[in-house]
Amino acid sequence: MPKLPSAKIDRRRRMPMKEQAPSERTKNFAEVALGYTGEEAMKEAQRCLQCDAPMCKEGCPVGIDIPKFVHETAEGRFDEALKTLKDTNNLPAICGRVCPQESQCEKKCILGMKWNPLAIGRLERFIADRDEAITSVDITTNGRKVAVVGSGPAGLTAAADLARMGYSVTIFEALHKPGGVLVYGIPEFRLPKAIVEKEVEYVKGLGVEIRLNSIIGKTITIDEIFAQGYEAVFVGSGAGLPTFMHIPGENLNGVYSANEFLTRVNLMKAFLFPEYDTPLKRGKSVAVVGGGNVAMDAARTAKRLGAEHVYLIYRRGEEEMPARREELEHAKEEGIEFKLLMNPTKIIGDDKRNVKAIECVCMELGPPDESGRRSPVCKEGSETTLDVDTVIIAIGTSPNPLIVKTTPGLKTGKHGVLEVEPYTFKTSREGVFAGGDIVSGAATVISAMGQAKEAARAIDEYIQNKDN
Repeated sequence: MPKLPSAKIDRRRRMPMKEQAPSERTKNFAEVALGYTGEEAMKEAQRCLQCDAPMCKEGCPVGIDIPKFVHETAEGRFDEALKTLKDTNNLPAICGRVCPQESQCEKKCILGMKWNPLAIGRLERFIADRDEAITSVDITTNGRKVAVVGSGPAGLTAAADLARMGYSVTIFEALHKPGGVLVYGIPEFRLPKAIVEKEVEYVKGLGVEIRLNSIIGKTITIDEIFAQGYEAVFVGSGAGLPTFMHIPGENLNGVYSANEFLTRVNLMKAFLFPEYDTPLKRGKSVAVVGGGNVAMDAARTAKRLGAEHVYLIYRRGEEEMPARREELEHAKEEGIEFKLLMNPTKIIGDDKRNVKAIECVCMELGPPDESGRRSPVCKEGSETTLDVDTVIIAIGTSPNPLIVKTTPGLKTGKHGVLEVEPYTFKTSREGVFAGGDIVSGAATVISAMGQAKEAARAIDEYIQNKDN
């Protein structure tokens, strides 16, 4: 066990986390953040005030007992801290890396009202990374069967919670590898795939079966799942259908959706070239359209694949960007060139239909739109052109309609999301529940997990009430 830090506690400043230098990390796909040592984690945890009415817990979608695991960490009781984390969070090593803590638990930290909030996410990552063995959980099975569609963060969470309640759970995953967006969408330098594999193994260790290459609506339907004796189905298949801008030139060679681009790099291992010769254009001058975390991931990935110039085109200003501040700052450090208050109007190709430029118009911010953000308005006569050979569109995704088309009775809302009841996440179809991006549209890993936990409780109540 590390020694207790001897220096006087300085609650004003959070313990910094070591990172790869920008000049080095743009040449590799290794993780950018290097994590805390035991002594650093204890020192940071000791900043916690252990409030009588801790508000940090209110900001956690999965309900982690944050003061308890932080107190255990401060005293060097790392195994106990891990147990506290896993009491409510089945994927802590993932959440410690990709959750937007700054807008959730850390936003409500009392320390942040005057100084820097406690680094809750970094502490969660440190504790979770110490779990080298598959943690065992005593489970009493009840003989009832539940199916889960999708093995992303929502599916894994619902499956794990239901398994711990005693249900026999089977996950039906469309791809050849479990993890959903965690394996195809988030780059290795932000979330190493070995971390995802370890968390998946933990869920399987709870007795969850994962059937790969199972496309709901083609390989098997939800009606056929019910016919096999499953009493409820949780749909957590995410939002993997890319959105395009519908501008001229989007069908040119060298135009990708961010989903396709990141899937080829992450799941199809283009980042391990030449070991894996994945078909992918490695542009020298790349334009990424969008301002969210996916846009940042695509831009930073393109840089690591050898692009000399990567332009990030966003129609609003930096303050309006939905990306995490940490990702934004990392992108700047790595040389991503921000083209703010610009919007593409056309992608231009050469005589072989390869991308050679992108035409944009400058914007200015007008009145707020329905989301509360100021609406971008075109500035007349402000057209400009950037010479690029690759364009990546990262402006959002929506659910794949295949499940809805092959499942009678499912109602959908705007952009094809499934309609569910508040709190229970029941769909319009008897016995079918849903959560995550297929309900909310593209959102965060932790929000999907929070919805899945609520749905798992509702599924348990639904099945138990069937007997009454």
